[in-house]
Amino acid sequence: MHTDQVAGAYGKWAPVYDLVFGPVFRRGRADSIRVAERIGGRILEVGVGTGISLPAYSRASRLYGVDISEPMLEKARRRVAALGLDNVEAIEVMDAEHLEFPDNSFDVIVAQYVVTAVPNPEKALDEFARVVRPGGEIVIATRVGAEKGVRKTIEKTLMPVTTRLGFRTDFPWERYTEWAAKTPSVRLIERRALPPLGHFSLVRFEKLAEA
Repeated sequence: MHTDQVAGAYGKWAPVYDLVFGPVFRRGRADSIRVAERIGGRILEVGVGTGISLPAYSRASRLYGVDISEPMLEKARRRVAALGLDNVEAIEVMDAEHLEFPDNSFDVIVAQYVVTAVPNPEKALDEFARVVRPGGEIVIATRVGAEKGVRKTIEKTLMPVTTRLGFRTDFPWERYTEWAAKTPSVRLIERRALPPLGHFSLVRFEKLAEA
């Protein structure tokens, strides 16, 4: 996967993204927002896409949305304007692997169905950990690959197709745990299954207080 390839794929998805993926990812969006707002404050949504989740946040939360796809963000900006979402600071094109923010800029990072769609997931996770403040959280809704069996075989078989569509089907949980083990600034605090069929998970990391 390459960044330009992903941007191009989601540019093509933009006209129908809400219709196709909105219902499937509704529970993950709702749960991500709910846990993010336990901390609240300044929230960065990475992979904000069409901005479908933005109206669900409390107006007390200050939101900043970034995505790699300009056509997706055009829809997000129209949504923000139409709904008068004055708690949205900005909507900008940005690469999840190269976030253009200083360290410790946000109280919460929300990444919904993004990690499996970037070329270098661990690099994006490093960026999330960098820009969230100590005591803040990284909240991820993500697809988790099967560990064995027929589903794992199918996921591997589909990878050449799904990568052209902008996401991975084969993404083992070990990639998260191995990243966390190599990243002393974070700790895993929750993983729970999300519908449909438990193929997705809500994952939360806390950034530890600096020594």
